[in-house]
Amino acid sequence: MQEKEKFYITTPIYYPSGDWHLGHCYTTTVCDAFARFKRMNGYDVFFLTGTDEHGQKIAKKAEEAGMQPKPFIDGLVAKLKDIWSLMDITYDKFIRTTDEEHISCVQKIFEKLYEKGEIYKAEYEGWYCTPCESFWTESQLVEGKCPDCGREVSREKEESYFFRLSKYTDKILKLYEDNPEFLQPKSRVNEMVNNFLKPGLTDLCVSRTSFNWGIPVSFDKKHVVYVWIDALSNYISALGYLSEKDENFQKYWPADLHMTAKEIIRFHAIIWPAILMALDLPLPKQVYGHGWLLIGGDKMSKSKTDKIKTELVHPVALCDRYGSDAVRYFLLREIPFGSDGIYTNESLLKRINTDLANDLGNLVNRTQAMIEKYFGGTLPTERESAPVDEELIGMASGLYGKVCSAMDALNVPEALTEIFRVVQRANKYVDDTAPWALVKDESKRARLATVMYNLAETLRIVAVMLKPYLTKSPDIILGSLGVDASAVMNFDSVKTFGVLPLNVTVTKTPPLFPRIDIQKELAEVEALVLAEKKEKEKKVEIKVEEQTQKPEISIDDFAKVQLKVATVLEAEEVPKSDKLLKLRVKIGNEERQVVSGIKKAYAPEYLIGKQVVMVTNLKPVKLRGIESQGMIICAENAEGKLAFLTPEVAIEDGSEIF
Repeated sequence: MQEKEKFYITTPIYYPSGDWHLGHCYTTTVCDAFARFKRMNGYDVFFLTGTDEHGQKIAKKAEEAGMQPKPFIDGLVAKLKDIWSLMDITYDKFIRTTDEEHISCVQKIFEKLYEKGEIYKAEYEGWYCTPCESFWTESQLVEGKCPDCGREVSREKEESYFFRLSKYTDKILKLYEDNPEFLQPKSRVNEMVNNFLKPGLTDLCVSRTSFNWGIPVSFDKKHVVYVWIDALSNYISALGYLSEKDENFQKYWPADLHMTAKEIIRFHAIIWPAILMALDLPLPKQVYGHGWLLIGGDKMSKSKTDKIKTELVHPVALCDRYGSDAVRYFLLREIPFGSDGIYTNESLLKRINTDLANDLGNLVNRTQAMIEKYFGGTLPTERESAPVDEELIGMASGLYGKVCSAMDALNVPEALTEIFRVVQRANKYVDDTAPWALVKDESKRARLATVMYNLAETLRIVAVMLKPYLTKSPDIILGSLGVDASAVMNFDSVKTFGVLPLNVTVTKTPPLFPRIDIQKELAEVEALVLAEKKEKEKKVEIKVEEQTQKPEISIDDFAKVQLKVATVLEAEEVPKSDKLLKLRVKIGNEERQVVSGIKKAYAPEYLIGKQVVMVTNLKPVKLRGIESQGMIICAENAEGKLAFLTPEVAIEDGSEIF
């Protein structure tokens, strides 16, 4: 058996912010469509996605949540995987930069680059944007702010290791010249050349000492590997590079396609190729920087979350309301090739109505209904062709080639446009052939059967061609035609018109995409969003009211409360409780056991060594059968966020608070 041709496709790894919106789904949905298409075209596909989990930004967010970074991230990653499951994303591997195999690989890469003289130690001073985790030169700032997200930057100075990026300026320029297809679309090439390569590349800071949430440099433990080598190396660490199990690396590298958003194209089109050159590794065959999904002209980015008034932008809410096929179709069809796309509730609903309900859904419904009405669901075998059949049959027969051409050009919207041209022609074919007139003449029975067969066969080809893009409705269509959808694993059957048996039996299905009353739906969505907003505001008001309605007490009452500083020695979860932690604390020369309802805010290991404020003369009580000898003092805001109180500076435990 001939070995399959390989196809390795990647998304950038995602920063797990937890603020997921539709914009996060675009890259991964596009890559999933390519992966599905290539699999059906007979390729041995490896589709990689994952999460970028190190860095100052993550460490800060975890600290704000009172948690260690890893437990903090675990919950966010689980939510992201749930979204990918909901969107029917068929990745072959989900990599996390906290995976042991990735950590080991990155350390070996760093060592290798250092030994080759590609990395050296020096002192760095420059402008740093924490949300984007990017260093910028003075000339790259826009009005003194980060050119990517527009936020404030800070001047940072620290000892760092540097990658000799500057020596690769001419090599990257030559890469673009010798391989014009390497970076797409062409506008990205101009951007990289004019903004970065012509001015000359500068050496790149690749380690940090100002925070420790990262992969330690193996030979200099006070340094952690910075994002460039950490995050970008996931594309080869996921394949087992520099490990004993490197079969996938040998099999799939170099990558066929790195798909990424345009704001991080510099990392993938300049820094990553330079690192690979330094490692003497083959370069990816192609890097594609797609546009943004805009809401009302605003970027939906990972480092800048937009405040939307009446737009449903969370993928879970959209899939629940309209179905994953509709959401996938919008993302794949609406964003122009290489450019930005605009999302509004209205644009989504119009796309659902126009393409999915009026065109595809209408063709399915009327074909099923007519075959059932005119032939009881099963077509006779007699046939009578006519010249009007030729255009539809020709378009359906040639669809595979046109879709392949569009996909080879990385133009997913065009591929879908070609499919829906056939759908639209099939709907026109119904009008041209007028089955409702043919049925009135018994002598035209064979002609009517031919018209119905051509429609059913066209639907079969369309459904198979839609399988990489829509994941549910194509199988429903195929099932209604008596085709085992689970057995359709490739495109072989669409290259020939006439695969369905002449006496095909067609069964009716519920409407795939019921037509939506757009104005009514927009009003309902706006009411829904506003109601949720009011509910949140109401909860905040109630919380504030609860916090402010405490009875007055005298100074004598307050004097009865004894507050002291305590140091947490041990902390563990209370079994079968989602709120309680059991703590052992030290108060001067005394140790006590305290049960506190702060589990949702703090991981047990985070609290160890922390100083807290305690009520020490509270009468002991039992909580879940465990005695609590005091109470930890916490603050709680109107949204329910907890924070334990601690002295401004370290002070001896047992010190009294007054």
